Amino acid sequence: MSKKCEICGKSRTFGNNRSFSLRSSNRSWAPNIRKVRALVDGKPKRINVCTRCLRSGLVERPQFIKTTEEE
Repeated sequence: MSKKCEICGKSRTFGNNRSFSLRSSNRSWAPNIRKVRALVDGKPKRINVCTRCLRSGLVERPQFIKTTEEE
């Protein structure tokens, strides 16, 4: 699973760990990515989305209609 949001493009950022003696070693921060079903061009599709886009309402989720069969 890729660590990139398909809505906002958020991806890994890179930086350093700093020890007490101020030596540095490389590290990276990954965004909180979820694989969700969303409406893309009116059709449901599974996409990778960060949780900030999910919470802010930028992702339109498909509505599941419960069908009842009459006997």
